[in-house]
Order: sequence, then structure tokens, then C-alpha cells
Amino acid sequence: MRSSGRNSRGSSSGRQNPRGAGSGRDDKQKRTGRPRPEERRYDVGGGPKSDGPKSGPKGGPKGGPKAGAPKAGAPKAGGRGRKPSPPARPREYEAQIEERNRARHNKPQIKLPKTFGEQEGERLQKVLARAGMGSRRACEDLIDQARVEVNGKIVTEQGLRVDPEKDEIKVDGLTVATQSYLFFALNKPAGVVSTMEDPDGRQCLGDYVTNRETRLFHVGRLDTETEGIILLTNHGELAHRLTHPRYGVKKTYLAAIQGPLPRDLGKQLKNGIELEDGYARADHFRVVQNTGKNYLVEVTLHEGRKHIVRRMLAEAGFPVDKLVRTSFGPIPLGDQKSGWLRRLTNTEVGMLMREVEL
Repeated sequence: MRSSGRNSRGSSSGRQNPRGAGSGRDDKQKRTGRPRPEERRYDVGGGPKSDGPKSGPKGGPKGGPKAGAPKAGAPKAGGRGRKPSPPARPREYEAQIEERNRARHNKPQIKLPKTFGEQEGERLQKVLARAGMGSRRACEDLIDQARVEVNGKIVTEQGLRVDPEKDEIKVDGLTVATQSYLFFALNKPAGVVSTMEDPDGRQCLGDYVTNRETRLFHVGRLDTETEGIILLTNHGELAHRLTHPRYGVKKTYLAAIQGPLPRDLGKQLKNGIELEDGYARADHFRVVQNTGKNYLVEVTLHEGRKHIVRRMLAEAGFPVDKLVRTSFGPIPLGDQKSGWLRRLTNTEVGMLMREVEL
């Protein structure tokens, strides 16, 4: 009997040890499955709340269960006290939203009617009036009389819009100078250097246009002691052609020399005078005035070499006392006073352009 009692106590004590060890493991498993107090603050799956946008409806139809709520009898996800995770949006739905946003920002620009938007160009009669062809009413009469051309086509209707920078406008066959180009004729006095600036401080052509905002440059040159007409402009192509030998623009000079003159002096000049840099020929020669031994002769030539007229007459035996250029192509000096600057008329500009095929 003692042995049985000892055995029962031993068996009892033996069963308690494994139960104690097993209950410890079971409690640890239960603790790991149960959320800790700090974990209960999170909503989904024991992790922190997502910073992404909350999507999905807040509730279902009236009287029905909320969307995403677990059905009756279904186990709660995430343990006690946890909210169910919101349903994820399908990728197709996200793509549709992105497409709508892009379409909203990439709408084509609406073209407004011309009455509401800024119209291109200027009215033809306004451009003509600004160019000095008369009042707007007078310019409208020019259009009615079919005397105006735009890009080679005669204009007969009022209200045509043009671009003065690109379109070629002519009146009676002559090109009209628009506001973007400036053309001046200066009667250069003797002693003025034919440059726009002079580093030595001598009087130059630039002194006569100091109040002009647009940069001008001279067409060709005149000797420092030679007087007469010289053109100033900002039209580079016209200036280049007026001085190019290909176009042969003629210049006329009045020269004061001492006689007597031989009868064949004009013939000698037209046939050519041999100079150190080649032959030079005059296109025209005539005696304008003769008082005793004092002669005033007119020489016309299309060359532009340095000191060309002085050198030709000196080689023929008649040094020049005074030289004045009286015309440059179709533009005469006229009665313009020495040192005076005047703006060329549109007719004169048109004549110059026609002279060089512009």
C-alpha cells in the first residue's frame, strides 16, 4: 500500500511538470496571437495606418450592412477590436481616372473668332499713310484706282491686311518704303569725314544723325574735301547694291578746273584714262560754265574707286580745285543746303530700288 501511494504521488508529480511546461507554451502562443496595447491603435493587419487616400464608399444602401463589413458568422480579421481593411481599387479604375485627368489638362486651345482675337498685320491704307503717301482717305482712293500692288498683285478691295516687314508694297510700280527702313540724303560739307564715327575726333557723318535711335550707315564714300550728296540708310541690301559695280549706278560730279580745255577732253575721258590701278572711263562729260580760264565741267561715271574723278582729271592735265557730287543715281542734290539732312520721299526710294532691281 505504501508503494502504491508513493507511485500515485510520483505519477501525480510527474503529470504536473509536463502540464506546467505545456501551459507556459500555450500562454506564450496565446500572447503572440493577441495584439499588444500599442498594436491596438492600428487599424489594418496590426500595422500603422496607411498614408494613402481613403477609398471606397462609407456605407451601403439604407438599412443594409456597410460596405466591406464581414458577413454574419464570418470570423473577424485581425483579432478583437480591429477594423477591416478597405477594398483596393482595381487597376482599370485607376487607369481611367488618370486618363480623365490627362484629357482635362490637354484640351486643344480654342480658336477665337478674329473679332475677339488679335488680327494679323495692318490695314493697307494705314501702312501707306504712315509711309507718307497721303491721308488714309487719299490712300483709299489709291486702292480704288488700282494703283497699289501687294506682292505683285493689284489690290482693289479695301481692308486688306499686310505685314510691312515681309510684304512688298508698290504704288504706281514704285516700292513704298515702310516705317522699318529709313532713307536720308545729306549734303556733306567739305572737311567732313565719310564715316559714322571717327576715333580722331574729326567731324563725321554720324554728327548729323546723333538724334536717331536707328543705326544708319552711309552708302559709298566721298573724299574729305569733296562736297555733295551722300545717302544714309539702314537698308543693308539696298546699300550694298547701290555701291556694287554689277548694277552700275551712276554718280554725277561738278568739277572746277583751270583751262583752256582741248576739244577732245570729253572723248579722252570716255575712252578711258590709264591710272595706276587700271583704266577709268567716264560715262558722260560736258562743260557747264566757262569764265575766262575758269571752267565748270560735269562728269558722270559708274565707278566708285577712291578719288576717281580727281585722279582722272589730274592725269588728263587738269587738277581739280573743287568737287561737288550733284546726284547719286536718280536722286539729285537740288537746292539742298550744305550740311542739311532730308528724308527721301517714297518715290525716290522706289526709284532707287528699281535702279538695283529690288
